Amino acid sequence: MSDSKANHSPHNNSVKHGKAFAFGIALNILFVVVEVIFGIAANSSALLADAGHNASDVLGLLFAWIAAWLATLKPTGKYSYGYRKTTILVSILNAVLLFGAVAIIAWESLGKFKNPDPVEGTLMMLVAGVGVIINTITALLFYKGQHTDLNIRGAFLHMAADAAISLGVVIAGLIINLTGLYWIDPVVSMVIVAVIVWGTWHLFADSVNLALDAVPKHININEVKNHLLSKTGVKAVSDLHIWAVSTTQVALTAHLIIPDGTDPGFITELNKEMKEKFNIVHTTFQIERQNQNHECRLIQ
Repeated sequence: MSDSKANHSPHNNSVKHGKAFAFGIALNILFVVVEVIFGIAANSSALLADAGHNASDVLGLLFAWIAAWLATLKPTGKYSYGYRKTTILVSILNAVLLFGAVAIIAWESLGKFKNPDPVEGTLMMLVAGVGVIINTITALLFYKGQHTDLNIRGAFLHMAADAAISLGVVIAGLIINLTGLYWIDPVVSMVIVAVIVWGTWHLFADSVNLALDAVPKHININEVKNHLLSKTGVKAVSDLHIWAVSTTQVALTAHLIIPDGTDPGFITELNKEMKEKFNIVHTTFQIERQNQNHECRLIQ
């Protein structure tokens, strides 16, 4: 005998950041144009590299926004879970875009090492200073949501990285004005590249794990199993699976072995406990009277 019950949560909360996405995209498109114009005028590889990085961020924000919207669509046809997992795919795409952007910056910087050209330090500082303000404001719009949503975290890292790059360009411009050492421009760019790669790698690793249906890192699967075993009448738990449906929603399925025929009326309360204790919003439990001792085909 078996019994299956499920608990469904509201749609992905990434859509709440719609205005932040729109503001960030519009502001960065405008700033990219400004940086390209003045980067050429100042002969600064740092400014032009920053413009290229900002351009990748515009794409990243756009993809994240689309994913947030897709996550709100109701399941239809063969997509029984809807399109929530697009937020995970976009997190991976955002990480790849960041890796691509830093590769371009590194390449440009290496070229400047070999052939350092005169750079207009004051113009670099002014333009990059505006970039620090714009990117910091945009990053702060995603600061709160990035702690619980990898999709939002990707957007936050994009903008925070831009702010860091712009600050580095300001510092480079100041040092160039004070010392006349033009190789400072590519040195600062390489330092910023290292910082961005460090932060982006964590985003990439977390996103890949979720795409492979790994147990989200904020959940201890042994604690979940022990909690299930603590329920009256439950003698064993089998086929326990925990995975991410999106960057904010986690699902669980499990077989609960209740050999003495205890009424599984605690399922409703158990659904609530899974949400409150482990932030698992979609739960499905199958009740069995005896352990079938069958090996899960997913494990095979």
